[in-house]
Amino acid sequence: MSPHDDLHTIDGDVQVSPRYLARATAIGDPGLAPLRDLGWELANDDLGNAYLNAPDRKVRLGYLPEGEDDGLWRINAYKDPFGPPAWGVCFNDSCPTEFVTAFTTALAEAYEQGPDAYLAAPDPRSKDRDPFLAVVPLLNRGWQIDRPRWGVFAVQSADGLAGLEYTTGDLDPEAELTTRDARWQLWADTSMSRPAWYATASTDTPVALVRAITECVSDPAPLPRWREDTYSYVEGMTRLTPVLP
Repeated sequence: MSPHDDLHTIDGDVQVSPRYLARATAIGDPGLAPLRDLGWELANDDLGNAYLNAPDRKVRLGYLPEGEDDGLWRINAYKDPFGPPAWGVCFNDSCPTEFVTAFTTALAEAYEQGPDAYLAAPDPRSKDRDPFLAVVPLLNRGWQIDRPRWGVFAVQSADGLAGLEYTTGDLDPEAELTTRDARWQLWADTSMSRPAWYATASTDTPVALVRAITECVSDPAPLPRWREDTYSYVEGMTRLTPVLP
């Protein structure tokens, strides 16, 4: 048994559907657990932020409840631990914790495989690294292709309450890591400008890691939440089903 099995579980007295209208839980342990299980070094600062570092310092995660903006989870990977990030992923402070856990689980698997996996930049000429592979789970579950504006490929959930955008063309590498102007963006709610939650991934984020997020976001299974914790789901837009004892 994993030493952190108890940290993987999220409980509740209701099931929230669709799952992309859930929000973050109050704890980050489930998102940290897959990497802690690999023995990654955990450190904390005086503000209560947590940091995980891979043994080779080439992948770093920040869990930042007291960060400078709403980017609660920031994960960066490096070809050189002293150089700039090769890719970065951000989940904001409302993003369902399960989506973060899906990503960190895939990242743990990729890290064990080595840099050829966790630094595998997308390549449309490769059958294994084609960016479109990250969109397939959404299309298979009924999401619809959209073209909201020039230079953007998008898909939207059937109810119009969640979406993914893939921006084409050149992007500012630094802005991809620090703003929402990234290659990939997922969000929920009726407005991309004021989403219930969002997640971003920069240009060179491995397709397998992005796909882990889209697989989890589009999974039809509901997510458990406590009814009284109304911050943990979008009130008035979700279906809440009581959990039977």
